[in-house]
Amino acid sequence: MGKAILKTVSTLLLVVVFCLPAAAQNVMSELNKESVISKVIERNKLRVGFSTFVPWAMKDKNGNFIGFEIDVMKELAKDLGVEIEFVPTTWSGIIPALLSDKFDVIIGGMSVTTQRNLKVNFTDPYDYTGIGILASLKKGGNIHSLEDVNKDGVIIVARIGSTPAAAAKEYFPKAEIRLFEKETQCVQELMTGRAAVMLASAPLPAFKAYEFPKKLFVPVKGTFTKEPIAFALRKGDPDTLNVLNNWIRIKHDSGWLTARKDYWFEGKQWESLLK
Repeated sequence: MGKAILKTVSTLLLVVVFCLPAAAQNVMSELNKESVISKVIERNKLRVGFSTFVPWAMKDKNGNFIGFEIDVMKELAKDLGVEIEFVPTTWSGIIPALLSDKFDVIIGGMSVTTQRNLKVNFTDPYDYTGIGILASLKKGGNIHSLEDVNKDGVIIVARIGSTPAAAAKEYFPKAEIRLFEKETQCVQELMTGRAAVMLASAPLPAFKAYEFPKKLFVPVKGTFTKEPIAFALRKGDPDTLNVLNNWIRIKHDSGWLTARKDYWFEGKQWESLLK
């Protein structure tokens, strides 16, 4: 009796072992069909969610979107052989919009954070950035260090849902923090003297100080954080993640990403396109 049972169990195990590869192939086949990259190729269009940040993404004088990340996504679409559709989205709602399939991928100077990663998957970094400080000569003329920012009575402004907003709470708990939907609103708070300091991803602080030298200045040179920047995707899509990761590696190794980053961040020859 024992030998008969053992023989039956052994036979069942063999059936399971031989069936597993076929079942796995079926699962992978279904994942591939449902992947974002497959749907992009099928519809011949890549839908990109983003929010405007100078010089990541902005409108030129003709109303067209230009900037470092606009170049990046146009290059990706070209290499995929598909058309591109840019979907401007408020920063505070950009992850919910991705999850509800309003677009296929987020690009927008999005830093990789643990809290964001709980909701979306990130590719390998295609860039790195950091947070800088922009100050008002009228309201923050006595600010010359990080310690000067972290004081009672100092008003800090930042964009809602951004890593600068999170950094304001972490690094400057004694200051008062006010959040706005757009970076232009934050800059306006400094220009009018309603706030002393704005936290923003580089190179915006340096650009704005150069643009308005009589009203704004950079009290602390450089950045006080370093953050990886990546594409954000919906979870459960290994094929799309693989394609984008390898595309990023190719563009890093070829020098293309560095060249485009240098054009948009190391000079302002593109400024004539805006006016």
